[in-house]
Amino acid sequence: MTTRQIRERWGDSLLTVLTVLLLVMMFVVAPLQALGLFEFQVFELLLAIFLVGGVFVMSGSALAVVTMLIALAMIVTGAILRLRSPSILDLNLFAGAWLLVGITMAVTVAQATFAPGRVTYHRVIGAVLLYLAVAVIFAALYTFIGTLVPNAFAGMKVEDRPSLASQLIYFSFATLTTTGYGDVAPLHPIARSLCNVEAIFGQLYPATLLARLVTLEIAHRDQD
Repeated sequence: MTTRQIRERWGDSLLTVLTVLLLVMMFVVAPLQALGLFEFQVFELLLAIFLVGGVFVMSGSALAVVTMLIALAMIVTGAILRLRSPSILDLNLFAGAWLLVGITMAVTVAQATFAPGRVTYHRVIGAVLLYLAVAVIFAALYTFIGTLVPNAFAGMKVEDRPSLASQLIYFSFATLTTTGYGDVAPLHPIARSLCNVEAIFGQLYPATLLARLVTLEIAHRDQD
């Protein structure tokens, strides 16, 4: 079976698989990494490979394949540098890799989710995956801001440590969902601007596109 045949037959189901993998990475791997319960470089790398492989199968785009290979190479290089001596360089490599992964995943998933055809349960899950991918993108952007401007955030120091990924994900979702606990706050103008953009997306996307997809999925199901 060719990649194209796999994509045509299992494309919608892969949206659900990728969503589960990303959820595991953000809400299981990151907290365990923060607690130091396992060697996070190996497990994180394996999950990244699964995510990259899933996007390969779904996309069928040469540009997406090249982008994900570059991201994977950056992750491997960052992991090697981190094992030798943690520094800002490997942190920026990881941030750059996840920025590429997030953008590529968002574009690929959007194309699959909003493609012509019947709106299925898996496509609704794909819309949720797009929402999660946006959180990953902004977490990477916050990392760049934090490394360039050490005091860009109050309550969060961006430095290469096991708990950083969990803290960035927490802050990104607190912003995306406009929860705003207040324990971490943007101080730099660019950081504040990024938070505003993420918060606006986080409010408008579920209320418009995601709600529309759910309505269409229910309507198609009732027609059967």
